[in-house]
Amino acid sequence: MLIAFNKPHGVLCQFTDRSLPPRPTLAAFGLPAGVYPAGRLDHDSEGLLLLTDDGMLAHRITDPRHTLGKTYWVQVEGTPSPVQLDALRAGVRLNDGPTRPAEVQRLDPPPALWPRDPPVRMRKTVPDAWLAMTIREGRNRQVRRMTAAVGLPTLRLVRVAIGHHALDDLLPGQWREVAPAHGPPGRS
Repeated sequence: MLIAFNKPHGVLCQFTDRSLPPRPTLAAFGLPAGVYPAGRLDHDSEGLLLLTDDGMLAHRITDPRHTLGKTYWVQVEGTPSPVQLDALRAGVRLNDGPTRPAEVQRLDPPPALWPRDPPVRMRKTVPDAWLAMTIREGRNRQVRRMTAAVGLPTLRLVRVAIGHHALDDLLPGQWREVAPAHGPPGRS
C-alpha cells in the first residue's frame, strides 16, 4: 500500500511524540494502520509525504542511489539573481559537503496555495520570490540550507512531488492511496 499525504505545517513525520507538551503527529489524520513515512519533511515544511507498509518500496523512495527527484515550491526572502540561481543549479557546498546539482526555475506568478497556519512572516521592505526546485538527494533540511547558502533564506517550503507522485489537489491533512511507480510493491 502506498499513501500520498499532504502534511500540514507543524506536524511531525511520526505517529507518536514523547515531548511535553506533545506536538501534532501523523496519528491525528486517520491514516491506514501499518503504514510508515518513506522519508521525512521537517516540522516547518508542508506538502507531499509518501507512506507505505512495504519496506522495499520505502527504501526505493528514500535511497539517494535511486536519484528519485523531489520537487519543492520554495518561497525565499529576496529577489533571486541569475548568479544565485546558477549556484543552486550547479550544486552548493554545505557543511556536510557539496550537494548534487538542483533543477531550479522561478515561479512567476507565485503558486496558488492554501493559507499557512501560522502565516509566513513577511517584511514590507524585503521582497520575496517563489522557486520550483528539484533535488535528487535528501539531506537534513537540504533545500533550506541550499537557499541560505546562496543568500536566499527560505520562508515557506512545500514539497509538491516525489518522482511521478504529485500532491495535486490534496489539501493539508488529506490523503489518498496511490499506485507504486514501478510495478507491485517490493519489486523493481
